[in-house]
Amino acid sequence: MQDQTQKLSIVEKIGYSLGDSAANFIFQTVMMFLMFFYTDIMGISPAVAGFIFLATRIFDAVNDPMMGAIADRTKTRWGKFRPWILITAIPFGIIGVLMFTSPNLSMTGKIIYAFVTYNLMMIIYTINNVPYCAMTGVLTGDSIERTGLAQYRFIFAMLATFVVQSFSLDLVKYFGNGDKAKGYQLTMVVFCSLAVIFFFITFFTTKERVQPDPKQKTSLKRDISDLLHNQQWLAIFFLTVFIFVYLALRGSVTLYYFTYYVKRDDLFGWFNMLGMGVTLIGILFAKPLAIRFGKRNTFMVCLFLTAVFACVYAFLPPDAIILIFVFNALLSFAYAPTIPMLWAMMADVADFGEWKTGRRATGMTFSATTFGLKMGLSLGGALSGWLLAYYGYVANQEQTAFALKGIRWMMSVIPAIPFFLGVATLFLYKIDKKTEIVMTEELIERRKHYQDETPSAQGA
Repeated sequence: MQDQTQKLSIVEKIGYSLGDSAANFIFQTVMMFLMFFYTDIMGISPAVAGFIFLATRIFDAVNDPMMGAIADRTKTRWGKFRPWILITAIPFGIIGVLMFTSPNLSMTGKIIYAFVTYNLMMIIYTINNVPYCAMTGVLTGDSIERTGLAQYRFIFAMLATFVVQSFSLDLVKYFGNGDKAKGYQLTMVVFCSLAVIFFFITFFTTKERVQPDPKQKTSLKRDISDLLHNQQWLAIFFLTVFIFVYLALRGSVTLYYFTYYVKRDDLFGWFNMLGMGVTLIGILFAKPLAIRFGKRNTFMVCLFLTAVFACVYAFLPPDAIILIFVFNALLSFAYAPTIPMLWAMMADVADFGEWKTGRRATGMTFSATTFGLKMGLSLGGALSGWLLAYYGYVANQEQTAFALKGIRWMMSVIPAIPFFLGVATLFLYKIDKKTEIVMTEELIERRKHYQDETPSAQGA
């Protein structure tokens, strides 16, 4: 078995990172456009759309940890987690297209169709993304190298995000030629085709190296108990929920903000293009900041600044175009370093559990946190729909002053609240820079004692 601290090749880092590009072709369209697609294309009311986003979370409370347990117990020549990327690639792409297809049905039929396709996407997302995320913890055992891997990963994730957020509306207009429903469907055909190809590349270019102690006995009950007694995991779980409530809520309302408040939907793509460009630059600071100050401290400061910059949008008039763009750049730069750090911290939590208990459950750790991601995504999406309904939003109509106020607050103060809560949550997270170093060194020594007993992970 290869040394746990081995530096990953650029090819493997890029290959792994393309998997997140693939996921973000779908994830970003859901976050940025699905609510708008439901309300303004399919004609579903915002309140009903909100319930569609939230209803699937009951099932996810079971299937996310279950998928983590299944992945942890998977044994193949390709490892525990890589095979799931291969298995789910094509279904992921097909369901992504179906989710942005508007069928010729009654309103009740459309609501049922939306509910079914959204739930299918969340299921396949779980089967694909739980093992994918867990791979961060098994490609290398070095905490700093993981931060570097996460940096690569999220640069590629942001490239996909850049494409989706900057060019989707142009592609919708181009493919639809006046038919927005057709435009969204064909745009998703392009994005989902790329996603399938990228998932295949991820499978064939990566290799799992970190293995649990071969003497470790598997116990789902013990895995869950270890997780619930791990304060670090609880902190990361709630932090993840808060982050994705913000992202889903603010992401969902951005198109409404430019369409109805600013009345310049042509600026939507440029707004996102600027944000993603600055984010790509900001991500490059993640690793040096983590080395200098530690992940937790950097995360707290960046999250706080992001929330402050978001609140400014409550006071910007619709004609303050320059300020709208300036604060988007500041917000994006402040938030950027946290993007790779979150997932590197999840891997640290898996290490922390192994360090304290002698047992490693990488898949379970990441699956439970991925559930937090989807919980936040759905809560944010549901809140978007319910708040739009509360403020009296009516699709494709001139909005009232109250509705416009609601859209402005949904772009600013309301989504900033979960980020402030996230800062408070990080005070409960005790894996600081010193703990990272001690934990990593002790685990490397511990793994050497059973290294020869662990079968070599097989390449593709």
